[in-house]
Amino acid sequence: MDKKVRKILSSLIAILAVTNLEAQQQVPKLVVCVTVDQLRGDYIEYFYNTFGERGFKRLFNEGKVYQNIRFDFSNLDEASAFATLFTGSNPCFNGISSNYKYDFSNEKEISILWDSSYLGNYTRENYSPKALFSSTIGDELKIASKGRSDVYAIAPNVEAAILSAGHAANGAFWIDNLNGKWATTTYYKSVPWYVERYNSGTESLSARLDKMVWTPSLPLDKLNAFPYTLDEIPFKYTFNERDVACYPRLKTTPFVNKEVNRLAMQFLEYAGFGTRTAPDMLSVTYYAGNFLGNMNKEYTHEIQDTYCQLDKDIEQLLDAIDKKVGLSKTLVVFTGSGYYKSEEEYTQELDSYVTGGEFHPKRCVALLNMYMMAIYGQQTNWVTGYYNNQIYLNRKAIEDAKLDLAEVQNKAAAFIKEFSGVQHVTTDNSLVFGDWNEGTAKFRQGTHHLKRGDLIIELQPGWKINKDDPKEKVKVIRNNAVLTPLIFLGNGLKPERIYREVKATEVAPSVTYILRIRPPNASQSLPLRELAVGNGQ
Repeated sequence: MDKKVRKILSSLIAILAVTNLEAQQQVPKLVVCVTVDQLRGDYIEYFYNTFGERGFKRLFNEGKVYQNIRFDFSNLDEASAFATLFTGSNPCFNGISSNYKYDFSNEKEISILWDSSYLGNYTRENYSPKALFSSTIGDELKIASKGRSDVYAIAPNVEAAILSAGHAANGAFWIDNLNGKWATTTYYKSVPWYVERYNSGTESLSARLDKMVWTPSLPLDKLNAFPYTLDEIPFKYTFNERDVACYPRLKTTPFVNKEVNRLAMQFLEYAGFGTRTAPDMLSVTYYAGNFLGNMNKEYTHEIQDTYCQLDKDIEQLLDAIDKKVGLSKTLVVFTGSGYYKSEEEYTQELDSYVTGGEFHPKRCVALLNMYMMAIYGQQTNWVTGYYNNQIYLNRKAIEDAKLDLAEVQNKAAAFIKEFSGVQHVTTDNSLVFGDWNEGTAKFRQGTHHLKRGDLIIELQPGWKINKDDPKEKVKVIRNNAVLTPLIFLGNGLKPERIYREVKATEVAPSVTYILRIRPPNASQSLPLRELAVGNGQ
């Protein structure tokens, strides 16, 4: 090889090395985490022909797309999903296993985030992130930047807002169920002036409510993804503030995503994102589940219209980010919550074929208590109660009787296992001391040892949970997986389709890797390898 060729090759290698180094050193000025509650990847595919070119299609065509993320535990809901995504850890570490917990002393269900130490702003409710035991992406960004980064979260519901914001965030905002205002908690120190102005002005949700009517955004013959939508009558929903369920209903319509965007636009306009020496972070939550009035209908025009309108909302957000900060300087992380909520109803004829029977928790608790009185010979309440597929024993009574807790749990589990419809029972003791296997790993991952019951019950699919409460509907057990895409867009990332399944716990360490900060303190997963090699360049 002559000297001239060697010189050219050397120059090319040097240029490539410098270019790759620059790519690796690129840290975004802004991170926008877009999480869609109850997003279904199969629905994106079914409704694809109704989408424009700059919403869902832009994400899938220009982003680094993972086909599906998997959560390592069952009984997912909004709180447990968001805590997992933003801490990079499962409930066994982060402490958030469900939206609610049960206060047996006062016999009522309360939010997992309820905290009487803090007042609400624009809400009567009391919340804080203190029930979350792990740090979040935003927390680590605040620590790394010594507070210079701004971290905010916007969501329809309090669980998504607070858990995607974290402990050290500037603020977390959600729509209050009573007044429709953008609410927060005094745990976060201040409310930006533009949020105050929005809540009190003509832009507020309550001021526009009487003009909001949900009708199909496309002709019904375009909403044709399901052959099961036999009713050709266009739907129409209005909202009245005098209705106690007004705002909870509205939060299950496409209007809620437009409200989220309205506030997000205020932050993009006035919060100074991307202008600081350290990166900023904004978490945005959308909704793509069933309409509250249609929970018992699986295939509807409403759900198709929700996705069609969400496509436009995503387009608006991406365009606003591009205009204000630039997508080349912004990392957009798009995914869903990995579960889907519905209330199944069957005709009398189908019911006998599809469902296996009914499990009655109250009867189960009563019979277990009688059994324990028989074997331990004392007339006392050995069982505190049942909640969320878990039975809580009276540990004080067990301790006073000088009984071995592990033995009591095992005997109770053996008794419950004989109930019709019960597929598996595991004990707290077995999960604490490592006597668990692949079949029960999901119970360990999905619960925290300080908060779970003594027995965890798994029912067979198709069985119903009947709480013998006329105010509550009978719940049908389903254990279906929900296809949930994960997409990284912007910040110079090249488009790519990756067909392997990834874990939900890998999202947070991948984001922090790109930000060049530590992962959240309970995260044990490595960054996704496609992002960890030169940032995918």
